[in-house]
Amino acid sequence: MDARFLGIAQLAETPSVAVVVDVMRAFTVAAWAFAQGAEEIVLAESLDEALALRARHPDWVALKDGPPAPGFDAVNSPGLLRSIDLGGRTVVQKTTAGTVGALAVKEASLVLCAGFVVAEATARVLRTRRSGSVTFVVTGEDGQADEDLACAQYIARRATEAGTPAAEYLRRAAESRAAAELAEGVRQGVHPDDVALCLELDRFPFAMVAALEDSLMVLRPCAVPSLVDEASI
Repeated sequence: MDARFLGIAQLAETPSVAVVVDVMRAFTVAAWAFAQGAEEIVLAESLDEALALRARHPDWVALKDGPPAPGFDAVNSPGLLRSIDLGGRTVVQKTTAGTVGALAVKEASLVLCAGFVVAEATARVLRTRRSGSVTFVVTGEDGQADEDLACAQYIARRATEAGTPAAEYLRRAAESRAAAELAEGVRQGVHPDDVALCLELDRFPFAMVAALEDSLMVLRPCAVPSLVDEASI
């Protein structure tokens, strides 16, 4: 598999297969939303669009980065979201980096959104589809966020070498600037467990696939083949 690791600004053309990585915290939050029963997540272009969608659909749940704000029901924190029942609900998500990265590759034939919590499931999708060329979008810090790059490199290795250990990649993420900022309270809308939750390897058994539906980019959980099924492919 030919893997490229690019920041959002470096995306000069639409890739065929894209894996958009935001470990701390957009796609850890998205995975938790699905675990809490959300049916789908609409990735909003802007805060205004998120609020407009929430206004048109009163039963939807809108969340954003930072502190609580009028019109939004939740913030981009896995520690805070895990106590919310989202059974059957649609979530509208707008974040600083993750949702921006997914929207930047919305024309790709396959868009996977990932963090460590769905790393193996994401790698398994790439393995079973035998993806020849994959662009990993490192969303944080203009493509320099080490937690996102570490996760992207880990998934890329797992897609071709199923026995790749995770320890070194998780260490890099734990020592990243984002982890320090979350732990030290530099960022707002944070729960004390957020860093630990973002570093829970393979917490969830599904991958997450985003695709255009009408004019919206919609993220959904995707069941992956079991190890037995994969071995027979």
